[in-house]
Amino acid sequence: MKLDSKIPEGYISEKWTKYKDHLKLVAPNNRPKIDIIVVGTGLAGASAAASFGEMGYNVKAFCFQDSPRRAHSIAAQGGINAAKNYQNDGDSIYRLFYDTIKGGDYRAREANVHRLAEVSGNIIDQCVAQGVPFAREYGGLLDNRSFGGTQVQRTFYAAGQTGQQLLLGAYSALSRQIGLGRVQMFNRHEMLDIVKVDGKARGIIARNLITGELERHSAHAVIIASGGYGNVYFLSTNAMGSNVTASWKIHKQGALFANPCYVQIHPTCIPVHGTNQSKLTLMSESLRNSGRIWVPKKKEDAEAIRAGKLKPTQIAEEDRDYYLERRYPAFGNLVPRDVASRAAKERCDAGYGIEANDTNEGVYLDFSTEIQNKGKQAAYAQGNHNPSKEEITRLGKAWLEEKYGNLFTMYQKITDENPYETPMKIYPAVHYTMGGVWVDYDLQSTIPGCFVAGEANFSDHGANRLGASALMQGLADGYFVLPYTVSNYLADDIRTGKIPTNSAEFDEAEKRVKDQINKFLSNNGSKSVDYFHKKLGNIMWNKVGMGRNEKGLTEAISEIAALREEFHRDVFVPGSADELNPELEKALRVADFMELGQLMAMDGLQRNESCGGHFREEYQDSEGETLRDDENFSFVSAWEYKGDDISKEELHKEHLKYEFIKIAARNYK
Repeated sequence: MKLDSKIPEGYISEKWTKYKDHLKLVAPNNRPKIDIIVVGTGLAGASAAASFGEMGYNVKAFCFQDSPRRAHSIAAQGGINAAKNYQNDGDSIYRLFYDTIKGGDYRAREANVHRLAEVSGNIIDQCVAQGVPFAREYGGLLDNRSFGGTQVQRTFYAAGQTGQQLLLGAYSALSRQIGLGRVQMFNRHEMLDIVKVDGKARGIIARNLITGELERHSAHAVIIASGGYGNVYFLSTNAMGSNVTASWKIHKQGALFANPCYVQIHPTCIPVHGTNQSKLTLMSESLRNSGRIWVPKKKEDAEAIRAGKLKPTQIAEEDRDYYLERRYPAFGNLVPRDVASRAAKERCDAGYGIEANDTNEGVYLDFSTEIQNKGKQAAYAQGNHNPSKEEITRLGKAWLEEKYGNLFTMYQKITDENPYETPMKIYPAVHYTMGGVWVDYDLQSTIPGCFVAGEANFSDHGANRLGASALMQGLADGYFVLPYTVSNYLADDIRTGKIPTNSAEFDEAEKRVKDQINKFLSNNGSKSVDYFHKKLGNIMWNKVGMGRNEKGLTEAISEIAALREEFHRDVFVPGSADELNPELEKALRVADFMELGQLMAMDGLQRNESCGGHFREEYQDSEGETLRDDENFSFVSAWEYKGDDISKEELHKEHLKYEFIKIAARNYK
């Protein structure tokens, strides 16, 4: 198979504009003749479905939640990037492009990333027009804050609930189209296979999760916008329903899966509390603007804290190790996520962790310095040039509450600790997946007519996503890229007519789904789905997690293959197919996670370098920093499914060419 990324010729800042100018169009009178399926209704899916509905296409949108408002996009807290340069601090489209390429450790496709930076400003304008309540300065202008991996303020935000507000904006646009009859919404439906006719994506098989009924839905094009695969680790910051099934089903029907080993570990998560925990809670990266990360300098102090004999507020300033500020003075606490995560792991592995959990893993995120600084500023602004310590503290806490109040409240409800008084406890956790379905410049997979958007594709983040770029990519794909590229594809379908669902291709796809469901329900197993999912997650975290090596990855491949066999042999799924059956839903999803987990380990094993979220312990310098191998590994690894034995998957390489930036060692010092 030959990969054609369809990157246009020309100067980087002109590629997208010139490309759009020559794409084929579908006239407004022809659009009602064409059907489009959108799977997933988070930011990417909802914005795409709303856009195509607005254009006049017939759209069917599917989500497994009871409402698109419950999509995992709602959980994004910190903000959305855009190159507006409102703070007049030197930002530009090129700088956002460069920061994103550098943040991804030079493993992203140049043309896609520049397009993302180009349309970023349009996203903000669109969302403001929708009524998204972005934070504003006193004079009414939109406010910005910094995020990891940048030295400018380009992140727009709505308190600590940016994802929720953006999703409500996209949902309102989607709801308008539903009300007009242009979008047909299928809540509580899960896509379980794609249907190809003459090699093209022409529909899906979906299961009604309430009744269990299998349904056939046809279309002229299918868009997958079903999110990432972080739940392969069982414990992650993802919603518990997040899964890889839609992406994996199209992979098994011919769509290549790219860079599966690129997983982002987020540095500011509430530490694991116990073995019965079912998910992890993220604290926004925006908190790193105001909080300073530290551990005790003395191991005996860390041990005393873990034993409950010492409080962090009793540790003197000179006995605190602000290790990010020490190691990376230019960026300090605002280094990219992968750098901050590995640094926390290094300190905890060395015995300085402060959380009394099974692994003694945790560091502090401390706001005391910010409280004092902002308190003094607030007092001066009020005309009090000699404020008392109590007044400074009161005003500083009020400033923090206005900026991050809902996040602090959430933390206190979960941990029963007051972060205004005691430093937050944080530790890295699986968060986002940069890998996904391989797509070309049109966001089309290797299945003609099957497009992939948002976190479900691989295209924009390389080996590490910068904070506040996920929301940007999802909305860029849905509002400003797919309406052009999908229309170009559909221009050849205005005479095709309705795609029938009573064909042999639909019969075959439905049979595949039925056979798998019946196999699980007739399995005479003895162990729950969660039992196997936890075992898979344990292998993944320990051997395909923050630190990887050849021995661990090799072991993981064989261990997951054995676990997968045991899973299919001994899993117990109660109930029947024709009813609400959450255990059956989980079994189908975990079956896909088993296969993906093995591929992730294989991908990590073949990549003999460290880059971004992929940290091979054999490839690091004397200071523990990543050692990339640009000569041998500057490529996208795109895997082709070759049957039930995952070890037989074939690797294809899309070699990355950088014409407009200079590849350099990634330095945040």
